[in-house]
Amino acid sequence: MNWVLVRCLIVESEELGLKDVELKLISELMKNSRRSDRELAKIIGVSQPTVSRMIKKLEKEGAIGEYTMIPNFSKLGFKILTLVFSKMKREISPDLIEKVRKRLREDEKENPPPVFMTLSGMGCDSDRVFVLLSEDYSTYSRYLRMVKEYPLIEIEGVKSFMIDLTDQSHFRPLTFSSLAKYLEKKAETKLH
Repeated sequence: MNWVLVRCLIVESEELGLKDVELKLISELMKNSRRSDRELAKIIGVSQPTVSRMIKKLEKEGAIGEYTMIPNFSKLGFKILTLVFSKMKREISPDLIEKVRKRLREDEKENPPPVFMTLSGMGCDSDRVFVLLSEDYSTYSRYLRMVKEYPLIEIEGVKSFMIDLTDQSHFRPLTFSSLAKYLEKKAETKLH
């Protein structure tokens, strides 16, 4: 999956017409978006006003979506990260999708779920994936029940892959630093 994401970013960067210096800037921001434009300029070898202009341009074009940090989820009380794969019984019309989105936004005002990603796709005999954080198994079970019983949509099947966030044997926790290094290398090889 990482390779697919990286490939999509590269194809997207080429379609957007991103220059190598812009790719380097995005890489540096992915590693640490708290640095000043002056620090970034020094690292990528351009002037501070150039960095400021590039950032505004990349934000406007949508190449930079948001600035955030990645917390240690287990330190925030979350014990389980789950990939929930679901399959719809039938294709959802654009009108119904909009109704579901509107209802979800209203529901989330009262009860925001600990879901940080919901996407359509294909694979694992599924067409949707949710990434869910849970404090414990019962919280996970409640959310899963809600997904299965949500009004307006009919779900055929649900599968889950659960990750114990307190397990110390994980190879690589969530980070964008390795992806940033890959993008930097990609920009360097394009130069040669």
